[in-house]
Amino acid sequence: MEIQPSANKENGIHELLSLADQLSSSTVRDKIVEQLYKKSNEFIKEGVVFTRTKHDQRTEKLDAIFTSPIFGFPIMLIMLGVIFYLTIAGANVPSSMLASFFGWIEGYLTLIFTTLNAPEWLHGVLVLGLYRGTSWVISVMLPPMAIFFPTFALLENYGYLPRVAFNMDRLFKTVGAHGKQSLTMAMGFGCNAAAVMSSRIIESPRERMLAILTNNFVPCNGRWGTLIVLASLFMAAGFTGGMKSLVTTSVIVGIVLFGIIITFLVSWVLSKTALKGVPTHYTLELPPYRKPKFVDTVIRSSLTKSLSVLNRAIKVAAPAGILTWVLANIQLGDTSILLHIVNFLDPLGQTIGLDGFILMAFLIGLPANEIVLPILLMGYLSTGALIDVDGIEDLKHIFLNNGWTWLTGLNMMLFSLLHYPCGTTLVNIWKETKSLKWTFWSFMIPTGIAFLVTFIIAQFVRFMGWV
Repeated sequence: MEIQPSANKENGIHELLSLADQLSSSTVRDKIVEQLYKKSNEFIKEGVVFTRTKHDQRTEKLDAIFTSPIFGFPIMLIMLGVIFYLTIAGANVPSSMLASFFGWIEGYLTLIFTTLNAPEWLHGVLVLGLYRGTSWVISVMLPPMAIFFPTFALLENYGYLPRVAFNMDRLFKTVGAHGKQSLTMAMGFGCNAAAVMSSRIIESPRERMLAILTNNFVPCNGRWGTLIVLASLFMAAGFTGGMKSLVTTSVIVGIVLFGIIITFLVSWVLSKTALKGVPTHYTLELPPYRKPKFVDTVIRSSLTKSLSVLNRAIKVAAPAGILTWVLANIQLGDTSILLHIVNFLDPLGQTIGLDGFILMAFLIGLPANEIVLPILLMGYLSTGALIDVDGIEDLKHIFLNNGWTWLTGLNMMLFSLLHYPCGTTLVNIWKETKSLKWTFWSFMIPTGIAFLVTFIIAQFVRFMGWV
């Protein structure tokens, strides 16, 4: 590329600046990388002789489909939908069985406390608070995790997830982020705290910060229970059987896609403002497809991932259950502390299509998203205990009796998707960034977006008279 000499010195400077802008553009950089790979392939063909196996040919044919600009993204959505459908349809029966089992044990625990003439407050703290909170988390979380993690791991073992990263790289590059962020996003479906730690695979500090600040918009396992229950109760209320699971799956996929759109939007805004910079190149060597090791993969995912996340949830749910019981049973005047908090938060909650009880549940549920729903139930029933219900329809009656509509269900799902990270994730963000400033913004950015989105939807729906 030649620079023509300019008669005017100032014009020459402008030409140089224009040339610099061209050279710094992503299009030129991509062309350079493309030519480098093209020339490398030509040299390899001239100087290297190799035999293509049937496996190589099969890999190339599959890649032509899975990484296709036309078919790649629809296949990703179908895969995601299948995983969610299997998780939703397969978790209902085990969850009910576990809930019944823990209820049976609770009856004997209550009998023991009664036989020993234990104080009522001790029974309330240990059984109605600690035990019920912990058993709810296990009942709701364990069956979905036991399906979701192994299924996701099988796709990784087969070699499909690197193809997802390859496809997503095109989108992340357009918003100023890095293609490897798709891998941290995939990790976030299991646990956002672990996904924050996995951002270390991104070499650029700027792009690593983008991945950290936006990972929370991917729903972690702790939020799956809330999303699935509310989608089933309010979005798929008119359906039964397999059709109900299918509609619930479609709603969940839509919620996830909305979270991904928010991820791209926030990444783009940050890359143009607080985290300006040029996205670095992402060179990814796609591994060959291989037959998954079903037994090893399922056992490893179930034991290492499912049980580790469940262990963390139980450690958080136990003290939170006790705290909730205490707040609901200590009176200030003629009202419990819990109801004082609810009454204070209710005007804000009503503005965004929720209520004070829901915001209270999210506040107490800061340590772990898994406990938001049981805390909410306890608040509604005002019994001072994490109530055990017989079935999912009992949940709907409780919600309807407390003024819920489809708008409440939708906005709680969106608020659960978009709101601040859990306590463990915030701690990991601070450890990874060593910055209170960025930890603060990792809390404020999603929280502000959660309030803004739910406010707009609530006001629009009410203006249209749909509720």
